Parts: sequence; C-alpha cells; structure tokens
Amino acid sequence: MLTPTHVNSYYADSANDKSMRPKLNGEQRFDVCVIGAGFTGISTALSLVEKGKKVVVLEEKKIGFGASGRNGGQIVNSFNRDIDYITNSYGQDIGEKMAAMAFSGQALIRHRVAKYNIECDLKSGNVFAACNPRQFEALKAKKALWEANGHDELTLLTASTIQDHIGTERYAGGLLDPRGGHIQPLNLVLGEARAFESLGGVIYEDSKVIRIEKGKPAKIITAEGAIVADTVVVAGNAYMFGLIPDVEKKAMPCGTQIIATEPLPESLQKQLLPTDHCVEDGNYMLDYYRLSGDGRLIYGGGTTYGAREPAKIESVIGPKMLKTYPMLKDVKIDFAWQGNFLLTMMRMPQVGKIGDNLYYSQGYSGHGVTNAHLMGEILADAIEGDSSRFDVFASMPQYPFPGGRLLRVPYTVLGSLYYRFRDTFGV
Repeated sequence: MLTPTHVNSYYADSANDKSMRPKLNGEQRFDVCVIGAGFTGISTALSLVEKGKKVVVLEEKKIGFGASGRNGGQIVNSFNRDIDYITNSYGQDIGEKMAAMAFSGQALIRHRVAKYNIECDLKSGNVFAACNPRQFEALKAKKALWEANGHDELTLLTASTIQDHIGTERYAGGLLDPRGGHIQPLNLVLGEARAFESLGGVIYEDSKVIRIEKGKPAKIITAEGAIVADTVVVAGNAYMFGLIPDVEKKAMPCGTQIIATEPLPESLQKQLLPTDHCVEDGNYMLDYYRLSGDGRLIYGGGTTYGAREPAKIESVIGPKMLKTYPMLKDVKIDFAWQGNFLLTMMRMPQVGKIGDNLYYSQGYSGHGVTNAHLMGEILADAIEGDSSRFDVFASMPQYPFPGGRLLRVPYTVLGSLYYRFRDTFGV
C-alpha cells in the first residue's frame, strides 16, 4: 500500500464543476441571506427560491468545501439518536413528530436529483453490518422500530446472507435498507447550487462573513461588501467561527478520515460489494465504505475530537480496510482526506432562532447528508410562516458539553474509550 498521490479529497478531484463564483463586492439587498454553501445552506436557499424568495448565499471558501464535500457519501435514514431514544428523552409527542420526519431527508434528495437532473452517482441501498451478536440483536430491534413507524422495506441479513452483499466473513449479520443509498456528495451539492442559480439565486464564494449586525433588516458584513436582508440563516456547522458564539460553544468540531483506492477491476468490485450498496458497521467508532461511480473503494472510519487531523490518514484507515478486505493489501491508495463534522452533547441537531429573523441549524453528529437536506426545507418553511416542524427541533434542549470548551474533548474521548471497549469485546 503506497502513500496516497493526492492529499485533497477524491470528491474535489472528480467534481463536475470546478469553477469559482465571484466574491461579494459592495452592498446588495435580498430577502434572505444564507451563510454557508454546504448541504444545509444550499438546501435552505433552494427551498426558498422555489417559493419565490430573493436569496443570496455567502460562502467563505467554495461550495461544499466543508463536511458536505468531504463526507462518506452515504444516505442513512433517521437521526444519530433513533426514534426510541428520542421518545424516551423528550416525550411521546416529540417522538412521534420526529418519527414522521425520520425518512424524509432521503426522499428529498432523490426528488431533487430527479427534478434537476443532478449527476452525482446516486445508488440505492445501504447495509448496517453487525460486528457481533449484540449488534445483531440491536439491528433486529431497529427493524421492528422502523417498521412500527412506517418503513416496511427492511430485510434482516444473517451471517450467511450478508455475504451476498459484502464479500467478507467479518459480520454476524446485518440489515438492508433499500431507502438508503450513496452519492458523490460534492457533486450533489454542486448540482443543487446550479439549480438554485437557475431559479435566480445568487452565490458568492471567497466571501467570509466577518460579523452580523442584528436588526430588521439585518446587515451581514464581509471584507469587501455587505448584504442587507430581512432574514439570515447561519449554516456554517463545524466551520462557523465566531458568528454566534453562544450557539457554537454547545457543540464540538470532530474530524473523520477517508481514503479512496485506485479504480478497481470490475471482478474485484463484485467480490467486495456484489450489490453495490454502501455499508456502515455497528461500532461506536464505526467503519463505513462503498464503491464510487468509477469503481474505487471509498473507506472511512477514523474520528478525531476537536477536528485534529492525523499526520498520515492512510495509516489510520488502511488497517481498518484490510481487516475487512485483506485481498486489498497490494491495492494503491490514491486519495486520503479529512472532513469536519459537528458533534452535539445529545447527538441531536441544534436548531433555533435568535430574535425575529436569525435562524441556525447545526450539529448533525454524523448524519448530515439526510438531516441537513431535511433541515433546509424545514428552515425555509419556517421563514415562510410554517414553523410546525421547525418548532419540534427547536423545542429540544441544547446542552453544552460538561466542562465547557476546555474539557469537552477529554470528556468525549473518555466516553469513546468505554464504547470502544464494548465494540472490541462485544459486550
């Protein structure tokens, strides 16, 4: 296994659109200003412009530069915390309302891909893989839980039948969700951005927001310009530095590491993933992997708290890949990269409104592909006067990590060690 030839992400290298949008100059007036051109920001902006709003998006770097263009590319249903946990923690009413939204994100993604002819290598099906009998029992419970809430297309896989989908003997069983799937995530958000622009939306890149002057209208200041807008949406997630500090301190940036192999022969692709579904295992420090549109194995699994990046990502992820697929020992690694996501104390999205006209959403805790798309639609509805779904999320308490910013990393590392022990010994 060689040192990767690229330190940038495979997604950036295979992006459908590598052009740069202009930088904001001077002062302009819009109905809504969205800060951040990732899944949350672009989903919100597209939903709003479809409703007839005049919308601008400000992005510090490039569209999809953050987690939206660096993640595993997996469409996974529900939330980081599942419906039963939500019900037990927040009550039956919130549990039922959240359950009604648990499978909506994937449906919105598929709708947009079809409506706007977005080329993003969309493929259906994801497999939850159990590394031990305890995890297999948890998947049985997940199947019953999701079926009770309207998802009746799930298939339980035994230790034998899971090998029809994954070419390894690692797993004690699994659960196949045909409503899940995978995509080239950067091309998805780029396609949605083009759809937004085709409807009259405006995007400025290389336009870091320095401050927000609250009021109605609000004024959003960049180094060389300003936007005056009736409503502001802050959608920076793990890359939102200093704009709304009281919100930022309630979550912690984390890094996840991913590698991509060289393109593999078709026969080897069929050996690894015969049905071309994506996979995530049941460990707390989970592995996740899939085949790209051009036949590479994309394999992720590392997590660093505080978003610290390992010196050699391939040395962290390579052994994980080889544990699953020893036959790849001589395969070349072409790409290795990290993407930062935002973790919350309760592992639930933090959604809210400051004053009359500043909205925010952050902290999808590893489930951002589907949840961020859904939240964009929910934020747009709330801005247009229908806050029914927004209020469900906003009503859930947002707890900071114990010990504040200073101790949140060691606290979380200590907790992860406990779960890693459980994963290792299957208890």
